Amino acid sequence: MKIFISSARKGLEAERDALDGLIRALGHTPVRFEDFSAQTTPSREACLKALASADVCLFLLGPFYGHVFPETGQSATHDEWVAAQAAGMPRIVYRKQDVMFEPDQHKFVRVVEAYATGVFRDSFHSSTDLMTKVVEKVKELESAASPLAFTKLGQQPTIHWASDSTASQIVSNHDSVLELHVVSLDFLGYSARELDQLGASLVDRIRATRTVGSEVALNPIRSDGYVAVGIPTSRPRSWGTPQRGELVECRLYKTGQLSTQATLPRDGLGAILDPDALPQQVADLLRFSGALNIVQADRIVVAAGVSTEALMSVDTFDPRQSRQSAQPLGFGRSRRPLRTEPDESVTLAALGAGAAEVAPHLAQALILQAGR
Repeated sequence: MKIFISSARKGLEAERDALDGLIRALGHTPVRFEDFSAQTTPSREACLKALASADVCLFLLGPFYGHVFPETGQSATHDEWVAAQAAGMPRIVYRKQDVMFEPDQHKFVRVVEAYATGVFRDSFHSSTDLMTKVVEKVKELESAASPLAFTKLGQQPTIHWASDSTASQIVSNHDSVLELHVVSLDFLGYSARELDQLGASLVDRIRATRTVGSEVALNPIRSDGYVAVGIPTSRPRSWGTPQRGELVECRLYKTGQLSTQATLPRDGLGAILDPDALPQQVADLLRFSGALNIVQADRIVVAAGVSTEALMSVDTFDPRQSRQSAQPLGFGRSRRPLRTEPDESVTLAALGAGAAEVAPHLAQALILQAGR
C-alpha cells in the first residue's frame, strides 16, 4: 500500500521523518516530497502525480500553512487536499495539539473539518503519540474489505466507441488514443433538457478536478446524442521529444455513458503502450470520471480501448529521452483497435477508492491483445 504524506515540513519535521520509517517497517511504501529525485516536470505536477499513484493520503495539520504559490493561490498541502478530495481518495487527518496555528492554517483546518465536504480527524501531542495512532489506522486499512463488488453480466451493454466514428478528430491521426467508458446499469438515459444542463456544467466540472490547468482553453462540443469538451494537447518543442499521455476529451452521451479519451505516451518512434505506465493512466481516467460527479448509479460497467497507429509499440516510455529503436506491432494489425470485452459490472467505487484495483485488469487485457 502506498501512503502519501502531505503537510508543510516546518513545525512537523520530527513527525514526517518518523512516519517514513514507521510506514516502511509496517511493510508499506511512504511517498514524501523529501524523497523525490531531480525531475524534469514541474514540482506541483510531480507531487500531484505521486499523490494520484497512492492508495491513501495522510494529512498532518501543524502550526504552519506553508508557502502560497501564485499559480494556485494556496499551499502545496491545500493543493493536495483538493486533488485527493476530487479523486475520491481515502484521507486520514491528524491535527497537532498544543501549538498555535497561523491564520492561513486556521482557514485551511476549517476546510478540512467542514461537515459537508471534510472528514473527521484525530489529534496527537507528540511523534510517539502519532506513531501509535498511525499503526492502528494502517492495520485497520489492511483488514478492510475491498470497496469493490463484481457481478457477472447477463447481457453486455451497448458501448459507443470513439474509434468507430470519424465525425470528429480531436487529436492528430498520428496519435494513439486511450478510451475509457463508464456505462451505468439500469439507467434510462438523459432527457434533452438534462443533457443540456450537464453539458453547460461540464467545463466547470472539469476545472474543479484540477486535472487541467486554468490556462488551458477548453472547447465545448454539442452534437446529436452527446455533449463533450475538447482539451488541447501541449505540443513538444521539437519533433521527437518524448511526450506523456494527455487527457484530450470528455464526452457524455444521452444514453448516460461517460467517456474520456487521452493520448498515449509517445516519442520520435511513435506511440508507446507501456505495461507499467498504462495501469496508472487508466486509473487516472477512472478517478477523473468519478471526480466529475456525474455518474451516480449503484452499478457500472467499465471498458477501455486503444485506437492504434502503425508505429505503436509495446515498450517502456522514458520522459527524458527518445528511444533509439522500436518494434511496431505490425501495420495491418496495429490499425485494428484494442478493446476490452466487459463481462462484469462493478460498484461505483471503481471510480474512486477502487480505481487502482480495476485499472490493472483493463490495462492487462489491452496489452495481451497487442501481443497477439
